[in-house]
Amino acid sequence: MKKICVYAGSNLGNRESFSLQAKKLGSLFASNNIDLIYGGSRLGIMAEIANEVLKQGGNVIGIMPGGLFRGEVAHKGLTQFIETESMHERKALMNEMSDGFIALPGGIGTFDELFEIICWAQIGIHNKPIGLLNVDNFFSPVLDLLKHAVKEGFMNENTLSLFVVAENADDLLKLMQNYEPPVMENKWKQLEGK
Repeated sequence: MKKICVYAGSNLGNRESFSLQAKKLGSLFASNNIDLIYGGSRLGIMAEIANEVLKQGGNVIGIMPGGLFRGEVAHKGLTQFIETESMHERKALMNEMSDGFIALPGGIGTFDELFEIICWAQIGIHNKPIGLLNVDNFFSPVLDLLKHAVKEGFMNENTLSLFVVAENADDLLKLMQNYEPPVMENKWKQLEGK
């Protein structure tokens, strides 16, 4: 993997561990020559990982719709900054440019991006590794919800194999480097035949 997209909060959260693991992941990116692709903000956990990659001499590509410049506050010191017309264009470009995806702790925006990229894997748009950095069990309620959806018959169990989960940056990056995508049933092709 040469480029990994990271979804993360534009706030720091309530635990120091969130920032520490973001910085650790940034350091791992730089030492493994992995470019960071992210939302382009100079705030929150997003900024923690971006600043660490830059500090260690790595490359950081920020992608942000022009309308978000005020709310997220664009980072001015990135290797490359790409302005898009819309959130849809931003997400499509992040997918196109990235070899994998990692979700760090965050809010609605992070959840939106994470669920969309898992959905895209489920329907066959990509087969890239997706990782959840489950710092202090941040994503455990989300994982419980997904297991509940399987139990209630709204999701196939193999969908849970579309992503890997680890509590620290070292383990997560190893899992992503060794990721083998599961064989998914393509419902769209089945529908085309009817």
